[in-house]
Amino acid sequence: MTLEELQSSTRHLLLKCISGSRAQHLHSPASDTDIKGIFVLPPRELYGLTYTPQIANSTNDEVYFEIGRFIDLLSKNNPNIIELLSTPADCVLFRHPLMEQIKPEDFLSKLCKDTFAGYAASQIKKAKGLNKKIHRPVDEKRKSVLDFCYIIAGNGSVPLQQWLDSQGYSQKDCGLTQVPHFRDVYLLFHQHQITDNSFLKGIASGEAANDVQLSSIPTGISHLAVMNFNKDGYSVYCREYLEYWEWVEKRNDTRYQNTMTHGKNYDAKNMMHTFRLLSMAEEIAVERKVIVQRKDREFLLRIKSGEFEYDDLLKMVDEKLEKMDDLYERSGLPETPDVNKAEAILVNIREQFYKQDR
Repeated sequence: MTLEELQSSTRHLLLKCISGSRAQHLHSPASDTDIKGIFVLPPRELYGLTYTPQIANSTNDEVYFEIGRFIDLLSKNNPNIIELLSTPADCVLFRHPLMEQIKPEDFLSKLCKDTFAGYAASQIKKAKGLNKKIHRPVDEKRKSVLDFCYIIAGNGSVPLQQWLDSQGYSQKDCGLTQVPHFRDVYLLFHQHQITDNSFLKGIASGEAANDVQLSSIPTGISHLAVMNFNKDGYSVYCREYLEYWEWVEKRNDTRYQNTMTHGKNYDAKNMMHTFRLLSMAEEIAVERKVIVQRKDREFLLRIKSGEFEYDDLLKMVDEKLEKMDDLYERSGLPETPDVNKAEAILVNIREQFYKQDR
């Protein structure tokens, strides 16, 4: 089964819909048109060794789920799958009559509290992550191991490079030995102390080094200084450096510029989806239905435009989350969907689909 087959014919389709912001009624003129759908594999592919659970284009704005994969995710109350099943009629491009067997109310359960609210929490994390990246940018010039080394001086310490400069030394002419029983603490020596024609290796092998290096020091030579390498600090820096510049490389510049334009320094689109998901979780508990096309559109678009302060939004999120447990406790929803019923629906749809396809 290929994407081209699903795009060119409805033969293997059960459902094809416009999804995302356009289905939610949260789109702008520049918004992409996302497509999602459900298909049934031909029997030979299902029974053979080439089961295909999902097919998508390169940008993932057109995605199709095989019916088995769809029912499995639906039984886990996956938010994207529940939304797809509840797509508004004006966004449905194709719907097979067999889809009447899959009803949202048969699958909604208390799992939605975790899947919808849990996904919302991941959006908060994204918004916080962007907030941190904006306020704490990482210089493009990468720091080296030497920037995390310090010389013990008096009752404190000084940066290694400052100490080297004060002594007129180069790190390439220095050598280290480890101090037993002291993690990441070293004795430092200089080449001028060595009289047996041997050479010290330097403190680090170069700018790209990920650790300090040790040298062999003849006996009887006194160290010039005690040095500590803040290895944990260096590891944290390397991770944050990599994350930051990967984000810069991959970020959606249009979306980022929008974030900078509204001046609130958080990803407003992620925050909007946080509130959308939390509201949907509330509606499932109270009304026992999935409302894809948003009644709170104006409020959500105000968030997207950056009208609110970041901290105020976080307070509103906390208020929603505090009420969520109680709403689901009183909801009357089952703890989880009935997996046996889900399996029976899946088997019946396959049997009827293959019978019609002969």
